[in-house]
Amino acid sequence: MHEDRWTDPATVFTVLVNEEEQYSLWMADMDVPAGWRPAGMTGSRADCLAFVESVWRDMRPLSLRREMAGAD
Repeated sequence: MHEDRWTDPATVFTVLVNEEEQYSLWMADMDVPAGWRPAGMTGSRADCLAFVESVWRDMRPLSLRREMAGAD
């Protein structure tokens, strides 16, 4: 078994998203932490990172984007 599951190519990940629309990778066999929910992608680390890159276009938290939109 690989020493570090986070870098083990055999580890299956899921992409999580929080209320601020920030994304994170999480091991698929672990409980989803409070404040996060599945974003609809499970697979290899590389596939999950590619998914995050394709959907997370604006890295500012949602609350900041809303605040800045209201400041116009």
